[in-house]
Amino acid sequence: MRQSPLFSGIIYFLLGVLFTYFAIQDVQDDGWGFFTYLLVLLATFDVASGLKMVGFHFRIKKHPKR
Repeated sequence: MRQSPLFSGIIYFLLGVLFTYFAIQDVQDDGWGFFTYLLVLLATFDVASGLKMVGFHFRIKKHPKR
C-alpha cells in the first residue's frame, strides 16, 4: 500500500523538528561541533522535504483525476 504525500510530509517535518531539538540540546551542552552541524543539516533537509511533500499533496488534490 502506498503512502500519501501528506503522511510522508508530516513524518519528514516531525523528523526535522526532532533533529532541531537535538541540535539545540547539543549546542547547550557542548557548543558547536561536527555533530551539531550534521543535525542542523539533517533538520534542514527534512523540513524542506516535508514542506515540499505537503505542497505536492495539495497540488494533487487541487486537480481532479481524469
